[in-house]
Amino acid sequence: MKFEHFAINLTDVRTAAKWYVDHLGLAVVRSSDKGSFAHFLADSSGRVFLELYSNPAAPVPAYATMDPLVFHIAFVSTDTAADRVRLEKAGATFVSADEVPDGTRLLMMRDPWGVALQFCNRAKPM
Repeated sequence: MKFEHFAINLTDVRTAAKWYVDHLGLAVVRSSDKGSFAHFLADSSGRVFLELYSNPAAPVPAYATMDPLVFHIAFVSTDTAADRVRLEKAGATFVSADEVPDGTRLLMMRDPWGVALQFCNRAKPM
């Protein structure tokens, strides 16, 4: 099987999609201005896609109250400290910063909608 996308139900899809493009470097590859307002965002590899959508048929989870270990989106980082400063200026909130024994640095933040975002500066890249 080939991974196609993962999806997150949000209330303010268009604003969230713009934030992800402006601050996480994702690119809109498909979007709709009606219905669920689905926006498909690609990472810089062009192979991983995140769908942001708003579908009232299902409740929007209370992301801000969920433990980040239950659900988070992880991104590669080359400098977690700089990412923290940059993203806090953009409205994200700090959750935690850890360094694991192999030297990997992990930064956990929340986007302005409460979705947990992890930034991984791995000592040995995946």
